[in-house]
Amino acid sequence: MNSGAISKNVINKELIKIILLTALLAGTLDILSAIINTYVQYGISPGRVFRFIASGVFGDNAYSGGLVMIAAGIIFHYFIALIWTVIFFFIFIKFNLSSCCKYIYGLAYGILVWLVMNLIVVPLSNTPHHPFTFKGVLPGVLFLIFFIGLPVSLSYHKYYSGKNLRR
Repeated sequence: MNSGAISKNVINKELIKIILLTALLAGTLDILSAIINTYVQYGISPGRVFRFIASGVFGDNAYSGGLVMIAAGIIFHYFIALIWTVIFFFIFIKFNLSSCCKYIYGLAYGILVWLVMNLIVVPLSNTPHHPFTFKGVLPGVLFLIFFIGLPVSLSYHKYYSGKNLRR
């Protein structure tokens, strides 16, 4: 095995590790903000938040499914965070955007995630449909900017700032 193959293999393992850790961090920050926000505003328990997430696939059955549905909601939530993290990493590698604007990219990505999730994914899922109100828009957008967009962007740029790679 030549050294080029070894270093490429190490880089791939490093990249996978940073993507997984970033998704874990962003997913944790996001779900904690959702749990705290829904509890403070509406008195909704964390279990109900995870059941709501699970209802995207299982519909109303998620609300009577007990711990299995809570576990499904947790898994779905972190899987979605992983998807958004992977998308960011691959968009930026493909377009080779500069690192000078990492905060702007994080802000824009958080807004993009909010738009796609709230205007496409959730309405097309089996979750209970709630009327759109502006009361939840600002906190929702800010949470996704600060807890998904910025952590993912900063992690991406930190990973690649130490690399002498052509992306």
